[in-house]
Amino acid sequence: MADTTVAEVMAELAALEDPKARAVNERHGDDHGVNLGKLRALAKRLKTQQELASQLWETDDSAARLLALLICRPKAYGRAELDAMIRGARTPKVHDWLVNYVVKKNPHAEELRLAWLADPDPVVASAGWALTTERVATRPEGLDLAGLLDTIEADMKDAPDRLQWAMNHSLAQIGIEHPEHRTRAVAIGERLGVLEDYPTPPGCTSPYAPVWIAEMVRRKDG
Repeated sequence: MADTTVAEVMAELAALEDPKARAVNERHGDDHGVNLGKLRALAKRLKTQQELASQLWETDDSAARLLALLICRPKAYGRAELDAMIRGARTPKVHDWLVNYVVKKNPHAEELRLAWLADPDPVVASAGWALTTERVATRPEGLDLAGLLDTIEADMKDAPDRLQWAMNHSLAQIGIEHPEHRTRAVAIGERLGVLEDYPTPPGCTSPYAPVWIAEMVRRKDG
């Protein structure tokens, strides 16, 4: 599908609009009605098209932006461009995909992680914590894990929802991946009680850090 126009893609996305999918998505703060499986199938047909991705992002339409993140070249973006994109992402799904599918693969990821961690906007800061969680799990060298636990212990309890969720993920990841910090991570989770009562479907692991840590360690240990 080379030389596909934005108008053609937007028409196809409009045809995929499903009121039931929109209702489900809106309960999670998102504002599109396209089934993500169908969105991924469209992205597979389009293949990588950086110019089209940039044009789709500029529409400010959430489904178009999600598609853009699937067909872009993550390394093509500059630091300032990614910073502007995270601040304009608006919805949780676009924000999450931008961090996970693009920023994590970009050479400016570490600079942005440090800048975003200190940002006064809690949604931007949550992106910094998401990148930190990635490093905790895959490249912990050079991270001050004890210092991260200090910050989580001091700030997570009263953090806005999306920032709290991201900090909690880092807390759990530290406890899961780093046995020398596990006792303290569990103790922080127990003391703060963040997400202790989160409704968890049968068969899923609770996001409450002490339970999450225990379950993932159990799986790793076989």
